[in-house]
Amino acid sequence: MRIAHLSKLALGALLAVGILASAPVRAEYPEKPITLILPLGAGGSHDRNARVFTSVIPQYLGNAIIVKLMPGASGQTGTAAAAKAKPDGYTLLFTHNYFDQLQQNVKKLPYNTLDAFVTVGKLNSGSFSVIVKSDSPFKKWQDIVDYANANPGKLKFAHSGDWGATHVPGLQLFTEAGIADKIVMVPYKGGGPSMRGFLAGEADFTLQFKSTILAQGDKVRVLISAGEQTAFPGAPTFKELGYSANIGSMDRIIQAPKGTPDAVLNKLRTALKELQNDKTYKTLIKQIGETTDFVDGPDYDAIRPARVEAYKKMVQSLASN
Repeated sequence: MRIAHLSKLALGALLAVGILASAPVRAEYPEKPITLILPLGAGGSHDRNARVFTSVIPQYLGNAIIVKLMPGASGQTGTAAAAKAKPDGYTLLFTHNYFDQLQQNVKKLPYNTLDAFVTVGKLNSGSFSVIVKSDSPFKKWQDIVDYANANPGKLKFAHSGDWGATHVPGLQLFTEAGIADKIVMVPYKGGGPSMRGFLAGEADFTLQFKSTILAQGDKVRVLISAGEQTAFPGAPTFKELGYSANIGSMDRIIQAPKGTPDAVLNKLRTALKELQNDKTYKTLIKQIGETTDFVDGPDYDAIRPARVEAYKKMVQSLASN
């Protein structure tokens, strides 16, 4: 009897082990690398920031983030691809406020960003500066203004694409300076391509962010800088020269397709928060000349609708001028 009883127990244990072994095991997200779509070209500030944060975040996330450049149609190519992606957390979008909040006011888009995306977090923000090549005859910003007034249609301005990160601030600045109708606007597929075009002599000046300017060394000269304090010693700020101080602030935003599970969003947001205290990350960000002013996703999503309306009014004002 005792032997029979033990045999039944052993058989029951084997059956239990078999059932457990055959049951599906749910892996913890992320169980494979995540794709981060950049709707911009290589070499710009988004690209440089993406390379930094994706090199450090795997230790907090548990898997890699792979950068995928998808420039085209003023950001629409990459943004549309991200909007159509399965909302499972394995496709993210690294965009900015001009694509996310302004562009819908000037173009008919195949998506509505407020409906299509939820924000994981604002990684940081950047302010632009006006630059010329170091051998340029223009030594200060007023030289640009004076030449444009005296020679309408002669100066070429390289920007990152229509209604993009440097086109909008440039248009704001030129409007305030009274030269918007005197500058030839030359669009490129992102900040990196616009920098390369400018350096190749395809334009006389451009707007760039600190990280991409620093990468050029002594090839360029800064004429004027955005922000309350100049990012470059010797270059005045817009405010100091009588322009609006808030021209040209770009938010670098990480977003996920709407419908991404809360558990996945929480994992991503937690990793981004932990990243902000990482010494290696902070060192690398400082080395490329960028900031660490992180904003959590829900907080950023709360301001997006109001920003859309504010940009609508700004576009109407620029159009009327």
